[in-house]
Amino acid sequence: MRIGERIKQRRLELGYTADTLAKMLNKNRATIYRYENGDIENMPIDVLEPLAKALNTTPAYLMGWSSEQSTKKNPNAQTSTNMPVNNSKDERDIQKRLQSILDDLDSSAALSFYNGDQEMDEDTKNLLRISLENSIRLAKERAKQKFTPNKYKNK
Repeated sequence: MRIGERIKQRRLELGYTADTLAKMLNKNRATIYRYENGDIENMPIDVLEPLAKALNTTPAYLMGWSSEQSTKKNPNAQTSTNMPVNNSKDERDIQKRLQSILDDLDSSAALSFYNGDQEMDEDTKNLLRISLENSIRLAKERAKQKFTPNKYKNK
């Protein structure tokens, strides 16, 4: 089964319309249909992770790497530490910070994408970007846990 078919199957199992899913992801309905029809096969991780979360599944299931269909929890639920998941402002902050770091790594800057004596290939650059994004996301979540006052934490 292709990724688009898995997306559509999960959306229908959860009783979501394309509009509902689009609103959850801050996308439009046409984009959701493009995902489902397979027009967008190579989804970036920054699209795949929120899509999987909205569909109450894992990116591995959507990609066909796992048969585990559900994460067995409410997709809008809070994390196990009772802290809210990153909201859209947090996601924008993460993407801005990531872009800032990547801009510092371009070849015209003092630091650049080099692996020893030669420039990194695109796959290595992409893996580095994903790793940096996950690190920034984790740091933001930990900062929320550490610095949110107790009166705002759900008990």
